[in-house]
Amino acid sequence: MNVTSHIRIRDLSVSYGSQQVLKNVSLDIPDRKITVIIGPSGCGKTTLLKAMNRLLDSVDEARVSGTILVDGEDLYGPKAEVTRLRKKMGLLSQKPQVLPMSIFDNIAYGPRIHGMGDKRKIAMIVERELRSAGLWDEVKDRLSEPAARLSVGQQQRLCLARGLAVEPEIILGDEPTSALDPVSSRIVERRLIELKADYTVIVVTHILRQARRIADYVAFLYLGELVEHGEAAEVFASPRDPRTRAYMTGEIS
Repeated sequence: MNVTSHIRIRDLSVSYGSQQVLKNVSLDIPDRKITVIIGPSGCGKTTLLKAMNRLLDSVDEARVSGTILVDGEDLYGPKAEVTRLRKKMGLLSQKPQVLPMSIFDNIAYGPRIHGMGDKRKIAMIVERELRSAGLWDEVKDRLSEPAARLSVGQQQRLCLARGLAVEPEIILGDEPTSALDPVSSRIVERRLIELKADYTVIVVTHILRQARRIADYVAFLYLGELVEHGEAAEVFASPRDPRTRAYMTGEIS
């Protein structure tokens, strides 16, 4: 498979102190597809996602080697403009992290801190991204209310809309439905599937059923190593590595 990708990972290794969490991972992330990263707890899935967004910078003991190229620019290179590169990536965390402000201001926050002052344009962005996240009809008459009053499922979709408001190219999801009820989970899954028409989506999950529902491409990590990756239909139907097969059948978890 020829992968068109503006994210290329080469020989990426990450350690926390003396513990090596990722070991020489090399992977091209397909554009405008949903790539799902699977594997047992502690295999390095979340660390890989954090490495892509430079969130490991705030971890004192974290050491990163290797290369992550975003549109040809080395994310860990000496000339990397981290703020600009991060702007390309919208992050959806395990638990919704709404800002302590109104629904409207949660979405407007990103455009404002990036210098946008046109109130009319900001209002258009708020409506557009709430619609994109499937939330507009539920909150259009409550925009001035605190975001904390929303249900957990609504808060997660609000966080998705907030991430989209800064016009990223890539959506990162770190087990984005793990704190949600089944109905809210399916809504978020549907939105991610729809959004791949315009974005490259990367999702970490430990739920194989979810991976089968949403993945176009799969990467399987085990004990910090990238064991297998490829088109989702092929990996799920005919995994090549015995460790992948064991994970799929529940022999390792």
